[in-house]
Amino acid sequence: MLYALGLLLVPAAAVLLRAFRTDTGSFTLQNVRDMGAHQYVVAFRTSITLSILSAVVGVVFGGFLAYSVLSLQRPKWLRGALITFSGLGAQFGGVPLAFIFISTLGVTGVVTKFLNSAGLHLYPGFKIYSFTGLVIVYAYFQVPLMVIVITPAIEGLRVQWREAAANLGAADWQFWRYVGLPVLAPSILGAFVLLFANAFSAYATATALTSGQVNLVPVKVGSFLRGNVAADNAQLGQALATGMLVVVVVAMALYLWLQKRAARWAK
Repeated sequence: MLYALGLLLVPAAAVLLRAFRTDTGSFTLQNVRDMGAHQYVVAFRTSITLSILSAVVGVVFGGFLAYSVLSLQRPKWLRGALITFSGLGAQFGGVPLAFIFISTLGVTGVVTKFLNSAGLHLYPGFKIYSFTGLVIVYAYFQVPLMVIVITPAIEGLRVQWREAAANLGAADWQFWRYVGLPVLAPSILGAFVLLFANAFSAYATATALTSGQVNLVPVKVGSFLRGNVAADNAQLGQALATGMLVVVVVAMALYLWLQKRAARWAK
């Protein structure tokens, strides 16, 4: 409780209070009104779109990866290796991750040079420093996170259910349609919400990769914190951060509700 209070609740409350204060400390709603400016609306729209796309990529590829590995009997070491890598990959981000992709798929990256020398080129207009590049880079930690989150749910699918379905004459697709997917649905949706919140709050990776060229809310907030804007608009950064807090809190509340529904099948 002390940890949560000192490193989560108190900072969040401070951001919330400052969002409704002027430089002199008086109450105001102007900071919230300023959030309605076109560039900030676009920033929220872009951040939400990026978070949804990266979450979809993570759910699809991470879900199939986890199921395929858990379904294998051999080699036995592959499952442990996947879980270990997923634990590392889900936490790997920021400047190091951006640097790896820049040195690999950037204009002068190793892979880019190799493809160019072989007469093969990435699709026209592709740049790792773009919105599309962010989706690809985010997938590096979204897919492993999905593997970690969905693995217990997949392991919760009991063999007896599949055997019962087979004894009743159900095909594989019927088992997944009427048993497997309905049981996994709360876990999958919960994982999607978690991945959405994870991508929406990412800052260091996007900043290091795009240098602020993609209009994202975390990048905007970071520019205020670094003092790259006029001092008389500094409180606007707190208002934008409050908007992010609202989105993340709603996402996490939905995630916890879905997790409770998914827990029924683990009993």
